[in-house]
Amino acid sequence: MRGRELRGELDAFLAETEQELVEFRRDLHMHPELAFAEYRTTQRIAERLTAAGLTPSVLPRGTGIICDVGSGDGPTVALRADIDALPLQDEKDVPYRSTVAGACHACGHDVHTAILLGTSIFLAQQAAAGLLPGRVRLIFQPAEELPGGALEVMAQGGISGVDRIFGLHCDPRVDVGQLGLRTGPITSACDKIVIRVSGPGGHTARPHLTADLVFALAKILTELPAALSRRVDPRSSLSLVWGRVEAGSAANAIPDDGIAAGTVRCLDENAWHAAPDLIKSLLESVASAYGIEATMDYTRGVPPVVNDEVSVEMLAEAAERALGAGAVVPTQQSLGGEDFAWYLESIPGAFARLGTRSPDGLTYDIHQGTFDVDEKAIAMGVRVMAATALTALWEVGPLDSITSALA
Repeated sequence: MRGRELRGELDAFLAETEQELVEFRRDLHMHPELAFAEYRTTQRIAERLTAAGLTPSVLPRGTGIICDVGSGDGPTVALRADIDALPLQDEKDVPYRSTVAGACHACGHDVHTAILLGTSIFLAQQAAAGLLPGRVRLIFQPAEELPGGALEVMAQGGISGVDRIFGLHCDPRVDVGQLGLRTGPITSACDKIVIRVSGPGGHTARPHLTADLVFALAKILTELPAALSRRVDPRSSLSLVWGRVEAGSAANAIPDDGIAAGTVRCLDENAWHAAPDLIKSLLESVASAYGIEATMDYTRGVPPVVNDEVSVEMLAEAAERALGAGAVVPTQQSLGGEDFAWYLESIPGAFARLGTRSPDGLTYDIHQGTFDVDEKAIAMGVRVMAATALTALWEVGPLDSITSALA
């Protein structure tokens, strides 16, 4: 299926199903569920896939779904959507506002789910008509925000036998009808770090007779990020930023313990692997200079999402076919984390940013209680994901015009 023919097929399909998908998204938005608790969401997805003639398989925890479309002959391409919400209060005044206190789809996962559901129905129709040259694996992944859902999918064989994998994420900085693409790192590794310091404590009138723990902690807060900027290639964008600091309770008493917590983000996988040992070494150096004890708890999050060049070219051609000329736009690297990265450590693939902003409209940032999208983006996402699956199955090469547009 090529160009104009594919667009016509999608036009006809969306004329019948777009409103259903919008309503499906709104239903999920009203009933958000947090990581590994997406039971209702999973049931709703499974019911609609079954109605489309597919056979969804629910993951062992009871949340998340893997479902194949088409035969095992030919290549296998995976499409992934995340289905969990965030622990935030919905602050919007809309009919589909969250009905669950303290939970909200503030990152667009309800949109991602509706898009993949629509893509699933379209591909099921193509398979029934004998037009699917291979198999598409649909991954409705739980717990991206935890993170951990991608590892759960992989543990259940979710990407076994898959040749390529594709995903997308809402981007409120990009207009509806456009798709942001980038070859190489597109998101960051994201880890958590907690440092605990201890000393004998004492009176602020006699800091020379004890260990000035607050001063030492302040040095750790400033010296570690500064030292990293000189010990690591700046092109890796290794960043240590503190979000919590606590020490002491009285103005005239040097405390005997304190804590600092933050995140470590990085765009380069090699620098990411080396970060814990390097930070620990720097911490010990600063702590010993001020006579305090320091321990570090370093929790791995996710590696960076590194887009494969060929997969990006497939996405780009698919977007041009499905959305029209000029739909593909370059996108910047982000220091946000995304557990789609774990799939790409095992198989090639690419992650795209789908425009959700109304042209000339407001920009609603993600992870905010006010976040919302222009729902025309749902149909655009279906067009992109369906066209990408078919492009990858047919192993179509990139268009020269698209390659130059991304340069």
